[in-house]
Amino acid sequence: MYRPVRIGLQIQPEHAEYRQIRNAAVAAEELGVDIIFNWDHFFPLDGDPDGRHFEAWTMLGAWAESTSRVEIGTLVSCTGYRNPDLLADMARTVDHISEGRLVLGIGAGWCERDYQEYGYEFGTAGGRLDRLSGDLPRIRARWTRLNPPPTRPIPVLVGGAGERRTLRLVAEHADIWHCFGDPPTLAHKMAVLRRHCADVGRDPAAIEVSTAVAGAPTPAGTPDVLGEQLRALGVSMFTVGALGPRYDLGVLKDWIAWRDESNR
Repeated sequence: MYRPVRIGLQIQPEHAEYRQIRNAAVAAEELGVDIIFNWDHFFPLDGDPDGRHFEAWTMLGAWAESTSRVEIGTLVSCTGYRNPDLLADMARTVDHISEGRLVLGIGAGWCERDYQEYGYEFGTAGGRLDRLSGDLPRIRARWTRLNPPPTRPIPVLVGGAGERRTLRLVAEHADIWHCFGDPPTLAHKMAVLRRHCADVGRDPAAIEVSTAVAGAPTPAGTPDVLGEQLRALGVSMFTVGALGPRYDLGVLKDWIAWRDESNR
């Protein structure tokens, strides 16, 4: 049985004034989006590499106050930038400010400049995955010791699609898995994830599958409905990206309309 379709928006916090970012978040909530993400980087990833940019977790605290219904989170927070017990406390605090709307998106990290300029050890991909593997249980353990505890079991979203290690961590720890790729790629990755779930004794249906999408759910000039293709594979969360400084939400409106039709 399909999960209901959910639509996400990643507001990329680059090249914009904060008021433009806040206004985009408020407008997206008014349109009916289900979840709003930012990203956890310290510099723009597109355009001028030294352009305007804002930090993710401070922003989430502000979003928790400026929105009232949507879930909010990072897509994704990097374990290499923060002590995991501190990150757990930060997440718990934003969870309370938002009255139970935080999703903890998390990943191993990849952007070398972020590490180097802020004084973190970049190391190797394997080392960063080792850290993620150790941090996930520490975060959950810290949540059990905080006073007050989180308002709900905070959903953990793990981003990435490495077949040997990342998807194993998804099988072990994730409530939501976020991935990228066309339908054939996702079909292959999901088969790998199902094998990892079998190995750890977990029902893959317990993991919500999320993917990034670009363009409309029904691309012009084609009979294929991208949203339906992905949904048939088991994807239920579809996340649109919005570039600053002028956050165009037109494609988001198309996906929200498609969600509403799909969920009838």
